[in-house]
This record gives sequence, C-alpha cells and structure tokens, in this order.
Amino acid sequence: MVSAGDFRNGVTFEMEGAVYQIIEFQHVKPGKGAAFVRTKIRNVIAGSVVERTFNPSDKFPTAYIERKEMAYSYNDGELYYFMDGESYELVPINASDLPDSFKFVKEDFVCKILSYKGNVFGVEPPTTVTLQIIETDPGFKGDTATNATKPAKLETGAEIKVPLFIDEGELVIVDTRTGEYVSRA
Repeated sequence: MVSAGDFRNGVTFEMEGAVYQIIEFQHVKPGKGAAFVRTKIRNVIAGSVVERTFNPSDKFPTAYIERKEMAYSYNDGELYYFMDGESYELVPINASDLPDSFKFVKEDFVCKILSYKGNVFGVEPPTTVTLQIIETDPGFKGDTATNATKPAKLETGAEIKVPLFIDEGELVIVDTRTGEYVSRA
C-alpha cells in the first residue's frame, strides 16, 4: 500500500480498477484548511493524463509493472512476435499496443515489454538505434547557409531528416523518442 502523502514521481498504484503512474506531484499546505496532494497522473494502460487532488491519508495498493527485455523476432500481419531470451518463448503483441517509435525497430533489436499481472500493454524500443540509409537525394555543397536537412528513408521504412552530407548506404544513429538523426554510426 502507498499513501498519497508518500507519492513521488514514477510511483505506480491501483485506483478504481486502473493502474496509474505519478507524473507530477505537489504537497500543498494552505493557511486555512487541511493539507492535500495535487497530482498529475497517467493511466498506464490507456495512456490518458488526469489532474487530481488527494487527501494525504488516502491509501492505494501499489501496482508492480514488469519490464522484461525481449528481442523482436518478426511480424505476421497485425501480430508482432518477441522472443524471451531466457525461456525462448515467443510472445505475440498486437500492432495497436506498439508505440509510434516502433517504426525504427528491426528484427533482433531488444525492446522492453511492459506488462501488468501478465497482460502486456506496451513496448519500449531502445533509446537510440543504428540504421542504414537506403534512399536519399544527393546533397550539394554551397546550397545552404547552415543546418540544412534532406529527407532520408531508413531500412525499416521510416523517414527522417538528415544533414546534406549523409549519403545512401551510410549507417546513422536515430533517437527513437524524437525520431531525429543523432550522428553517423
């Protein structure tokens, strides 16, 4: 059990049949009246964010979210299969449970699979990935003043903006959270 007075960023708890994670919290002690805790909480499974106030003495059951590293194996239509490195078991995950950043993941990349009480609800891809550029326009010197970019297609099919000096066939590092080019590999 966790009390509202002990809330900290990242704490997960059950409330009204759903699992919530604290994004922001603030203990408020007004001059008149009782103290309270103002929070911004995110429904871990649905993804919605809500602002809510609690009495510091409110108690909630702690929710333990399991994060397990699994390698992406292949996809079969709407199902994406991940392999557990310990048991070699294949776990199917529906395409609707995958984040937008999954477009930067290719086979054999290790991702974190998020589950609560055995039900998978999300996938966290690696923070940065190294991918090959398969299609981009040639860049010409003298075309721009500074920080010019051009579109490039990656081996996974995703498109990003890269500097003009990047050519086809080069390996680049991409930040999966923002979808931006980081550097050459």
